Amino acid sequence: MIDPLSLLIGAGLVGGGWVLGRFGSRPTKKAAQSNALCGCGHDLAVHDRDAGQCHGETFRKIGNGLKAWVPCNCRRYTGPIPLEEFFTPPTLPPTP
Repeated sequence: MIDPLSLLIGAGLVGGGWVLGRFGSRPTKKAAQSNALCGCGHDLAVHDRDAGQCHGETFRKIGNGLKAWVPCNCRRYTGPIPLEEFFTPPTLPPTP
């Protein structure tokens, strides 16, 4: 029939698991995958592949407390090179 000792052990396991889950230490959340950033703070997608110029904008002070979006001064991508560029050259856009 119903074994009271098994019920108490089961209830203790469930309660202990709840207490550990509720008050135990949790691992910190890591970023899913951080983008490779250049020294200017923009990623590779914002930089021109051929010329290397950055097309991003930054929020800077322009005068007496005024702020505005200005073009990024970066002239070359200095971040890590993506792994796929080591193995295959970019195929798009096609060159005539």
